[in-house]
Order: sequence, then structure tokens, then C-alpha cells
Amino acid sequence: MKKEMHILVTLDLSTEQSSRIKKVSDKLSLSVIPAEKASAIPEDEWEKTNILYTTGVLPDPKLAPHLKWIQFQSAGIDPYRDHPLLQRKALLATTMSGVITSQIAEYVLMAMLAFGQKLPRLFHYQDEKKWPSESEKMENLLPHELRQSTVGIVGYGSIGRQVARLLQPFKATILASKKNVMEPEDEDYVMDGLGDPHGDFFNRLYPIEALHSMLGECDFVILALPLTDETFHLINAEAFNAMKPTAYLINVGRGALINQQALVAALQNEQIAGAALDVFEEEPLPVDSPLWELPNVIISPHISGLSRYLPEETFALFIENLNRYMADLHLYNQVNVQEGY
Repeated sequence: MKKEMHILVTLDLSTEQSSRIKKVSDKLSLSVIPAEKASAIPEDEWEKTNILYTTGVLPDPKLAPHLKWIQFQSAGIDPYRDHPLLQRKALLATTMSGVITSQIAEYVLMAMLAFGQKLPRLFHYQDEKKWPSESEKMENLLPHELRQSTVGIVGYGSIGRQVARLLQPFKATILASKKNVMEPEDEDYVMDGLGDPHGDFFNRLYPIEALHSMLGECDFVILALPLTDETFHLINAEAFNAMKPTAYLINVGRGALINQQALVAALQNEQIAGAALDVFEEEPLPVDSPLWELPNVIISPHISGLSRYLPEETFALFIENLNRYMADLHLYNQVNVQEGY
């Protein structure tokens, strides 16, 4: 068992949530100081902190000599990867992966159904108050049914696995790509009834090195990768060349997974049929971006992860990890800073 530990939370917790933290162990003390900057936290507070629960408020390492574990209130750490605090070898860092999944997977399904059922085209006809002819219906409104589709999930982590689960009733063919194909199971946090813990929901698993081979098979390509040095601009001109002209791209990972210049060219030249984009390399998306004007693009302002249930579900994961930490058990969602996720 751990000795006495002091927890600093930079989020705004309820009285009930604070009580739940203290009930984990009588060896815990707690400070709740909502803050957006490290400078808003008194130095004596940083000095005594052993456990930090935060959205991304990180101190200078010298100010927190006793910090042992950071629980991030986010699924990715790419904005903080180069912070000097995360270079401390003995420091544990964990994320909220496995919680921010269900709602993002529903967004993906929404985009797939929207494109498959030609919703952008239907909105166009509605705006024009036009009833298409029978020949126009066959040319422009013939659906792309999921049961006859091949879906490629690039990044088979918690989000990709939940997408695969939601697609099961539609009988789509599911291809997945991940860094280590020898580890199809999910060893990180999985909420009950969600995801694909045992790797049961894909038809074929590809190593990331064979990505272009997989892309050529897909009617829908879902990006659900973390942003690392290896995945930066992973979807580039060569990737678009490998895709079908009838394929749709959906990005709920990070904007910089895609070379945006290559994406615009691929859409304008009809190398791919369309794209649903919730994340962008520059956010907000500049008003002069050509993506705004393209008729085969669905743009959303980084909202796929929004959920009214998120605060409680992320807090539940923190409590789970806190119990494990105090019992000297392996924590869920441990980050490898060198790999970036």
C-alpha cells in the first residue's frame, strides 16, 4: 500500500466528487483549485502534490519535486508531450482513453449514414426546392449501403473499437489498422458493453506499414489515431492515390493526421467522394479555407467528443485508477511519452 499522498485537482469538483476521492483511502489528502494556468496554483501546493488530476495545467518540474502521477482529463497528450515535466522518467501519466468513445463513434456512424444516404445532396435539393427526376434519383441519390461496404478503421484503439461495435448490426466488412497487430486485445480502460476488448469485430487487421493496401479496399476510411511523429500527415497525396474515387474519409482523430493541401486537391479532383472533418490542423478552421466551400465536405467544430455524461464518466475512471494506484496495481491508459500516446 502507498504511504500518505496529496492530490491536487485543477478541475471544478462537486462536494460529492471530493468526498468520493477521500473515501478511496484514509492516506489521501485533497486540494481542489480550479485553474487554467500553473501560475494560479500556489507554489507550496505544487511542492506537496503527489497526484495531479488536470486538463493540462502542468508546473515547472522544479516546483513539483514529489509529483508521481498525472491523470489527464483528455484522451490524447500531444499538446503536452514536450513539456519538461513529462520527461521525468519515474513519472506516471494516464489519459481518459476508453471514456471519450461512445459519442465519437456515434458521430462517425452519423457521417457514414449521411454520406451513404446522400444527405448532402438531399439538402441541396431541399434548398433549391427541387424534386429530382427519376434519372437524377438514380444518378445522384442511389444509396451506398453499409451492409455492402468495406470500412477501414485507421487506429484500432478505444474509438475505433467502438465504431466496429456499432457497425456489427449493419454487416459491413471491417478492416482495421494498428501499430502492433500481434496485440489485438484492448488492455486499457473499457466501459461495460462498449468497444472490442478481445478483438472480435474486425474481418482483417493490417499493420500500419500496409495502410495503403488497406485504403484501396475501403468505401469508408475512419481516422482515429493519436498524433505522433509517425502519424503526422499520414494521409497525404500518396494515400489519396491509393483510395477509391467512391470512398469517403472521416477524421475524428487529430487534424494533422491529414495533409490538408492534399485533402483539398483530392476533393476538388474527385479522387475521393467526400470527407467528414471534426478536427483540423488549425482550429478554428480559417474562414478562407477552401474546405468551407466544397459540396462534398461535412465540417463540424471539434464537437464529436461532447457529451453530457462525460464529466461523471471521466471522473469514474479517475476513481478507478486512484484505487489501483493506492493498491500498487497497474494503471489504465498509461502513456508512453516517447511514442506520444
